[in-house]
Formats: sequence, C-alpha cells, structure tokens
Amino acid sequence: MKNTHLQHPEDSILTGDLSVLDWFSEPDSFISTKMDGAPAIVWGTDPATNTFFVGTKSVFNKVKIKINHSHEEIDKNHQGKVARILHACFDCLPRTDSIFQGDFIGYGGSLTYRPNTITYIFPEIIAEDIIIAPHTIYVADDDLRNAVSSPMILCPKSTYKCFFVKPEVSLNPYREDLKDVCNFAKQMATLCHGSFLNDKTAAKVKKHINDCIRTENDIDENEIAEKFDIDINVMRLWKLVATIKDDLFWFTNETDDITCMIGDTYSLHEGYVISNQYGIFKVVDRKEFSRANFLMAKTW
Repeated sequence: MKNTHLQHPEDSILTGDLSVLDWFSEPDSFISTKMDGAPAIVWGTDPATNTFFVGTKSVFNKVKIKINHSHEEIDKNHQGKVARILHACFDCLPRTDSIFQGDFIGYGGSLTYRPNTITYIFPEIIAEDIIIAPHTIYVADDDLRNAVSSPMILCPKSTYKCFFVKPEVSLNPYREDLKDVCNFAKQMATLCHGSFLNDKTAAKVKKHINDCIRTENDIDENEIAEKFDIDINVMRLWKLVATIKDDLFWFTNETDDITCMIGDTYSLHEGYVISNQYGIFKVVDRKEFSRANFLMAKTW
C-alpha cells in the first residue's frame, strides 16, 4: 500500500470508507504486534544512491528530506537524543538491500526499557548494542518519496550488535460474531447516505475525539454532530464501529514473554496492525493506551 499514516478502523468510516466492515472478519489476515518505541527508525539501501542510510520518518518527506548516508549527514540533519540514536543505528544496523521501518526500544545492557509510554521488561538482559522493533518493509524503485509499504511477515535476523524484537501474536480466523455486527453496521450506514464527511471536516472531528480521550471526557455524538454540523447518524456509526474494534481484542492472543506496564499497572502491548485484502489498520485501546500516550512525559 502507499506509504500513508495508519488509521484507527473506526475513524476510517467518517468519510464513508466502509471497507473496514469487511476487514474485521476476513479470515485470511496478517497480524503483528505494535510496540511502543521511539523514535521511528527507517534504514536500508537508498534506491537513489544505492548506498546504506538511516533516518526517521522524515526520509519520506516530500520537501524537507532528511536521509542520512553518513555520520556527517546525521549531524547536519539532527541533534540531541535523536542524533545520538541515529549514530548508534548507523553503526549497528545490519546492511541490507531492503528498506525497513521499526521503533527504537533502547540500548543494550538492561532488562527494563521505557522508550515512550509503555515500560518493557524482558526475560533476560539484552546483550546487543541496540534494540529495534521492526514492523514495515518498503519497496521503492528510484526515490524514497515513492515508497510502497507492507507489513513485515518475517523479522530480520538479529546480529551481535542489533537485537530485533517482534513479539508473537495470533488472530483467531473464526470471527463470525464480528461479521454479524458488521452486517448490522452496513445497514446502519444506509442512514448516512450523502452525509459522510469530507477529509477536512473528518480531520477536525478526529482531533476533537482525541481531545476527548486526552481529557477523559465522553465522546458525545450529539455534541459532535451539533459542533461540526454533521449528521448524528455518522457519529452513531462511528461509535458502533469503535465497539466492534474493542471486541476484536478478544480474538487476539499474545504469546511472547515480555512484560508490559503503563506506570505501575500491567498492560498488553500497545496494539496490533492487521492487514488483509480490505486494508490495513492499527488496533489500539484508545481509552487506555492513547490517553496514556497523550499525557505521559516522553523519555527519548
């Protein structure tokens, strides 16, 4: 798929994209765990120069591009902790003909890491110099700005300098209960015919939803419909799809031995990325993780 920001499944229906209602129950789906690392690291062979590079997501910028083929370019394009992380990644990441993206978890030598919001406790001390959680692979013929992404199925092999971590998770393919609710949602969507939002209004509504999550306020469909002058049935459909997303967690099973905590409370991983013929979406508990992610001070 085109290199675009992953959406929450419930947010996708605001503009009338109802493909998610088939996505929920598609048995032939691929799932991967979304780890809460920071910053995002992109690395591999630059198709424009045929040389190794590292960077953040700014390597995909359309205008202010920051691709680092050397330590000198890292110092030119970045500073502070991000620059130090990129220097370590440039030295430690294995050279490859491919292009990958992953999240930086930390430097080796410990059991416990808190790169962002979630604290990870590994079963044993990580001996490698850096820890990366890879999740995406890209194909680009001539320019990173034209890169096409797909979820990573096989994790790269760790080296003596770089530990790649990809927690195991499975998805029950038999999700007929979700299919029944999605069929009801399709019927409900007929009430919204001609009333779905344009991209500009949808962006404002999503920002308002995130503000509600951040401040622990209810997501009131009546208030949102009045505030943005939209059909209340669109927000009622959004709420229904959000509950279907919450039910999807019951069909997942984490099988790794990494302990996750938010503050002093045990938690699951940040969430999952699920892809199939109907699309690719991130599945995150917005009330728990997203709010904590909004509020907790970042360490990196």
